Amino acid sequence: MFGVRGSGDTSGYGRLRTPTVANVSSRPYGGYFDAVVDVLEQALGAVAEAAIEDVTVHCGQLTLTVRRTHLVEVARTLRDEPGLRFELCAGASGVHRPDDAGRELQTVYPLMSITYNRRVQLKVSCPQSDPVVPSLFSVYPTCDWHERETYDFFGIVFVGHPALTRIAMPDDWEGHPQRKDYPLGGVPVEFHGATIAPPDQRRTYH
Repeated sequence: MFGVRGSGDTSGYGRLRTPTVANVSSRPYGGYFDAVVDVLEQALGAVAEAAIEDVTVHCGQLTLTVRRTHLVEVARTLRDEPGLRFELCAGASGVHRPDDAGRELQTVYPLMSITYNRRVQLKVSCPQSDPVVPSLFSVYPTCDWHERETYDFFGIVFVGHPALTRIAMPDDWEGHPQRKDYPLGGVPVEFHGATIAPPDQRRTYH
């Protein structure tokens, strides 16, 4: 509309650019990320190599992939080590990757250091055949309801959680609705005596 050609900008304005973000999986990670990894590895000592599976930077976010057997130890070190001080856990999010054999279910914990104004993500995985991960409630009580939601929707069992019960679905609900192998189509819903059929059973007009 404004005469711009060949820019890939469909608005016609001509100044919009999509930045290219490079993923980093080896040093240097950039910014404060190298310092965080260095201090963490030093604080963990001999178990660092066994505890940390992978370190990546994607879209400016540092992610530490941790083995579930060392999750609590790594989280406590991130919280308590004077050079780290990640005091806040902002939640827990479930991920289901059915094609990632042996690591189908994953949990991501975003952490923040109020002291240093830094952010990092912890990621832990488990096989769908053994969906068990240690709870971080003892380290970060703020992840209480978030772990319950992840259990409810993805079926990941957080060992050590003080009250791991469903938080959204009814207690007798079968299955975990956010898994990718969960059947689509919905369930009948009653509303003031009227019954609404599942979406795949409703009348269509095409």
